[in-house]
Amino acid sequence: MASFSAATVPQNLTFSSSNKLSFSLPPSSSSSHFLSFPTSQPTLTTRLITSHQIPRAHAPPSASAAESSTSSFHGLCYVVGDNIDTDQIIPAEYLTLVPSNPDEYQKLGSYALIGLPASYPARFVQPGETKTKYSVLIAGANFGCGSSREHAPVALGASGAAAVVAESYARIFFRNSVATGEVYPLESEGRLCEECSTGDVVTIELAESRLINHTTGKEYSLKPIGDAGPVIEAGGIFAYARKTGMIPTR
Repeated sequence: MASFSAATVPQNLTFSSSNKLSFSLPPSSSSSHFLSFPTSQPTLTTRLITSHQIPRAHAPPSASAAESSTSSFHGLCYVVGDNIDTDQIIPAEYLTLVPSNPDEYQKLGSYALIGLPASYPARFVQPGETKTKYSVLIAGANFGCGSSREHAPVALGASGAAAVVAESYARIFFRNSVATGEVYPLESEGRLCEECSTGDVVTIELAESRLINHTTGKEYSLKPIGDAGPVIEAGGIFAYARKTGMIPTR
């Protein structure tokens, strides 16, 4: 089984009982660093399990060198349907791979979505390859359902995918995507899985919260990523906490 490290959440990083994960800063800190995103567990939690720091998936650089934040993704899309579970994203037999090991992280990416049924003729990652040619994964409802394994978003990020655009998510997958910083879990306003086809060329503009399908010439609104965006861009929840001074920098 993969190796994980347990890290105690500092006092200024709390899980509230209001069904949100919240960062509460010391009184002297700027309130602009407040973060919240949905969770599926309303109960108080005092410990968070996270994988070691590993390479993260990043989008191509912005057209403006002055911009330091990720602003858009561009490339081919891969389309799946509803209820894609974690066993289809990364089957249990590959969970022995340790994401903190660079070689095994790369291997994990090569198995991303290998559990999809034969009804998907195109492989997300071609046999013998470690990276996918698809930058964006478009899905239907309840994407990432099943187990709580962090390996699911890690495998997608390791494969080179930058974002998932789904009609809705299993909340644990959404949380793991943000916590690991591997992929952007974006929500569509409608069923883009019925509007787009595998191989279409798309652009996601985060600031405008929209997806452009250059193959069909259509544009679609996305739900804003909100406060989760800076956490993913930083490389995950602990990297964000260090970057903003919530916990000491190593």
